[in-house]
Amino acid sequence: MTENHPIVGAARSAPCPTACAVRGFFTALAIGLLGGLVGLGGAEFRLPVLVGLFDLATLQAVIANKALSLLVVGVAIVARLHAVPLAVLLPHWPVVLNLLAGSLLGAWWAAGWAMRLPRKTLDGVLLVLLILLACTMAAEQVFGLRALPNLAQILSPWGHAALGIAAGLVIGLFAAVMGVAGGELLIPTIVLLWGLDLKLAGSLSLLVSLPTMIVGFARYRESAAFAVLRTHRALLLSMAAGSLLGALLGGLLLGVVPTDGLGLLLALILAVSAWKVFRHRRSS
Repeated sequence: MTENHPIVGAARSAPCPTACAVRGFFTALAIGLLGGLVGLGGAEFRLPVLVGLFDLATLQAVIANKALSLLVVGVAIVARLHAVPLAVLLPHWPVVLNLLAGSLLGAWWAAGWAMRLPRKTLDGVLLVLLILLACTMAAEQVFGLRALPNLAQILSPWGHAALGIAAGLVIGLFAAVMGVAGGELLIPTIVLLWGLDLKLAGSLSLLVSLPTMIVGFARYRESAAFAVLRTHRALLLSMAAGSLLGALLGGLLLGVVPTDGLGLLLALILAVSAWKVFRHRRSS
């Protein structure tokens, strides 16, 4: 294994002890709860936690985050079917296919690229992407989401499709490198480009996220860092349970707990935590 390999320098190579697993459960519970209140899966917040709190090597954290995201998205798809049934989703299958045409390619390429990066370089890339994501979250909270005016009239059908593929490509890159579902980017993209409402866009984004994450996950199997799923099984199982329970509680508390300003606060927390964790790792 070369010195520049991303998993070199991990401080913890032994399996997570019981106390660590318990801490993982409650950390994931808090992230899932807050994410559920504002409609996020929480993967973007789990990544700095996996690196900074549980001391996983960067690529290990990305792969672990992607495994957790796969579980959360799979459950979310089933859970949302009562609110947005298949009969409502099926007429919009061209939107899903359009985005997948770009996101699958982007995820496959980006996962292969991330595996070849030195750890410090990957830390720098993740720092930039997480801060960009925090800025996107903040912008959505401040300006809201609405369809771009007359987009279908301005662009030809082929031009519109090309724009969707390009957006999917970028989202696939983000999702693969960060180990996230990409809903924070997919939902505004679907609203802006196709003018669909937020609830429908949320369900369609999950249908794009699942195959996109599977492709990235399959590519990461080529990395030695993929062993993190075995060596840290206790931590990841506890975080999976906490994430699912937190998302459930967050959904139940939606409308009961005031969420005004919560999205902006979470965007700020994401930017600060990403800076502290990945800036420190990059300089160490």
